[in-house]
Amino acid sequence: MIVTIDGPAGVGKSTVARAVAQRLGVPYVDTGAMYRELTAVALEHGTAVDDGAALAALVGERPTAGTDIRSERISRVVSAVSQHPAVRQRMRERQRELAGSAAVLEGRDTGTRVCPDADLKIYLTAPVAVRAARRAAQLALPVTDVERAIEARDRLDARQMPPAPDAHLIDTGSMDAGEVVETVLELARERTT
Repeated sequence: MIVTIDGPAGVGKSTVARAVAQRLGVPYVDTGAMYRELTAVALEHGTAVDDGAALAALVGERPTAGTDIRSERISRVVSAVSQHPAVRQRMRERQRELAGSAAVLEGRDTGTRVCPDADLKIYLTAPVAVRAARRAAQLALPVTDVERAIEARDRLDARQMPPAPDAHLIDTGSMDAGEVVETVLELARERTT
């Protein structure tokens, strides 16, 4: 079974996707981390974020050990890196290869572009204030700064990465991670019966 878990920053995609993959006994593919790694490599190489061809050529390279791909520095640039068609094409090929025939893929367009024929598509949402508080706690940053960054990134991503029309929308704003995982697993059970 291929399960995709999409949504904007701070909705709990990583936590939920890891747990669902573990419970289903299938690989977990963090597509967002792949873009963050590419961004880190580009910054290390001094590659311009507006040079799609040069960025695409770096797909598959790993950043220096110990690089914090979740840092605010990477977060500020990753959307610009990920917007290039050549980069997205190279990434999709790699992500599909990693997914094989059974996996949980987490990202922002896994249900629409990476695996549009996935068996189960989930789109997680939550109010911006909730997402900013979660991300600020993770990064130890002021909530107001994180909220502004999330809003800016949402504006960029909304044009390119809307939910799949057949995705199940789950608002995680008032749910804990365990409840979200159980909801996704119940949907997966429904698909297999």
